[in-house]
Amino acid sequence: MGYSRFDTATRHRPAWNAGKNIGTKRPLTQKQVWAIRFHPDREGRLRDRTLFDLAIDSKLRGCDLVKIRIGDVVAGADIRNRATLIQQKTNRPVQFELTADVRATLRAWVERRGGSTSDYLFSSSVDPDGHMSTRWYARLIDEWVTAIGLRKAEYGTHSLRRTKAAIIYRAIGNIRSIQILLGHTKIENTVRYLRVDIEDALLLAERTEI
Repeated sequence: MGYSRFDTATRHRPAWNAGKNIGTKRPLTQKQVWAIRFHPDREGRLRDRTLFDLAIDSKLRGCDLVKIRIGDVVAGADIRNRATLIQQKTNRPVQFELTADVRATLRAWVERRGGSTSDYLFSSSVDPDGHMSTRWYARLIDEWVTAIGLRKAEYGTHSLRRTKAAIIYRAIGNIRSIQILLGHTKIENTVRYLRVDIEDALLLAERTEI
């Protein structure tokens, strides 16, 4: 049931979404990714650079990213080439790759951070035994995108999750592959997530010769 425009109690009440950008957040372009990487590098913020790189490579939701433990990405004295994590939302495993540059950043961060394999990779500043909060992660993203001149209202934690998936999709046009990488249970979710529309479908069809 909605509100009547004649109800004086609601006449001056702002809409719940007033001033907010509702909907899917934009993915970053490759140029924007490299611009953001320069920001923590310039200030010597190795943790932030590692967090950003891992967010792009892993394509994980923020709630899963902040809960990664050292043992999830480290095997003995080496950084894993691939890692597997149980997703909080679906309770299903998802595997992700760790590229060479990201492994180098991870290695440097793990050496500086120290700790055991059971410790969180990104610890909380309030609780040393806890992990970074998703709210703090979101604040960092606001800072990063603002630093390179983007509007923070248009970007969020899902922007980093979508970035590599969107780039891969544009390169190969294979929705099923993206579904696996994102850990979606239904391919319809992946279609909506990437904003695949009729124009995308027609372009893919034009490129396919039988």
